[in-house]
Amino acid sequence: MRLSHFLAQTPNNTTTEPIRIFVATWNVGGKAPTAELNLDDFLPPDDHSDIYVLGFQEIVPLNAGNVLVIEDNEPAARWLVLINQALNRPAETDANVFQHEPSPSVDSTASRASSSLDASFSDIAKTSSSSTIFQKSYLKSIRKSFMPVQRKRLKACNCPVEMAKSSYRDACFGCPKAYAYEIDSSEEDEQEEKKEKSRDSSGSAHGEVISAPTTRDQLKYNLIACKQMVGIFVTVWVKKELVQHIGHLRTSCIGRGILGCLGNKGCISVSMTLHQTSFCFICSHLASGQKEGDEFRRNSDVLEILRLTLFSRICRRSVRKIPEKILEHDKVIWFGDLNYRIALNYADTKKFLMENNWNALFERDQLKIERDAGRVFKGWNEGKIYFAPTYKYSYNSDAYASETTTSKKKRRTPAWCDRILWRGDGIVQLSYYRGESRFSDHRPVCGTFIVEVEVLNRKAKMRQSNANMKIGAEELLPQDKNKDKGSSRSMNSPKIS
Repeated sequence: MRLSHFLAQTPNNTTTEPIRIFVATWNVGGKAPTAELNLDDFLPPDDHSDIYVLGFQEIVPLNAGNVLVIEDNEPAARWLVLINQALNRPAETDANVFQHEPSPSVDSTASRASSSLDASFSDIAKTSSSSTIFQKSYLKSIRKSFMPVQRKRLKACNCPVEMAKSSYRDACFGCPKAYAYEIDSSEEDEQEEKKEKSRDSSGSAHGEVISAPTTRDQLKYNLIACKQMVGIFVTVWVKKELVQHIGHLRTSCIGRGILGCLGNKGCISVSMTLHQTSFCFICSHLASGQKEGDEFRRNSDVLEILRLTLFSRICRRSVRKIPEKILEHDKVIWFGDLNYRIALNYADTKKFLMENNWNALFERDQLKIERDAGRVFKGWNEGKIYFAPTYKYSYNSDAYASETTTSKKKRRTPAWCDRILWRGDGIVQLSYYRGESRFSDHRPVCGTFIVEVEVLNRKAKMRQSNANMKIGAEELLPQDKNKDKGSSRSMNSPKIS
């Protein structure tokens, strides 16, 4: 059910507008990034999408300490700083990014940014050696510095409201809690804004140096969602001018690892609305293994994620149709290390690899086989694969690890483990490719999409604004029950002649 269905069924309430979404997934093999890591193979500097959805797997080693004891937040903080540096690079750097000889001003800007990045990473490293509580508060501080000041509004209900009172009680702002939030939060937001401005001028709460640009006014992209579950880490960045149209922001985590519930495997899902269209982004790391039958464990992970994922209800009324399950959203994009392998022996796989015969290899791709059989991702879409398998590489090498491994037991047949799929109308994939960074034993996989979003037209916006004002006035007026009863009695009493 589209959010626009909350509007009265009058013609031309909404129009559609295209937005560009960039989605990327990368299993980084438990390695924390350094300040020198170049993200151009993960975040192309010439992309300029409206929304960036970035998912990682294994941002920490999947050892017993990280899975069972405590979550290491240091790598997540490092990735946030690097991503911000890439997305919010100064304009002069963007303009000259492909020049072989940068101008002095660009070189100077790059030098300042590099110095700031080094300082950020140095502070993160110092914090990681202190208590875990302080480490978590440090990550929270970094995260807040990239988020909009009024970030709490992202989680609020922003559904349209009808002019007629009988209609608005079935709309989202008919929910007293949601409407009260919009009134009560203004003072809180003002206080938060003052605090943030103070931090921008005097440094952040922990004295960290965040890479330029350092103030929110200079950010082209705001971080709106950021969540870690052991090794899975997802971030969503939105163009500054679109942030005001984001609502109903929620996250959900499902563990599918040890004992079928721990977070070394599983997913993080992000639900949100943009204008009148609902989105769900799922970043997952499914069951590993290349033995025959392991693909059914991955199928089971997908089915359980779809069954168990439940987003909290922001609008408390029983008639609410804001999506709570993954498949209820208008647009859904699923990405991550899905771990599906190629159902061929190593010798045959190597032969097709040498020939760059992707079509022959793809015919034996487990995910394709399972989808064709209707056992998983039925009704979903995936772009044509024109790139080599993304796993498993030797570190800092273009050679597959299988070429240097003598033990057949440890040999991993190359496979397209890292994938992006989508579901919903009005989604067109513009590109589907892999990056060539040697940082990990996986190559990153990226996709860009043009997505149709329903937007209230000018007349509908005016009706919504008027309805909001009318509801606000009526809610604030005192109700005199005795007066109502008196009116009722006078209407029913006989006339005295």
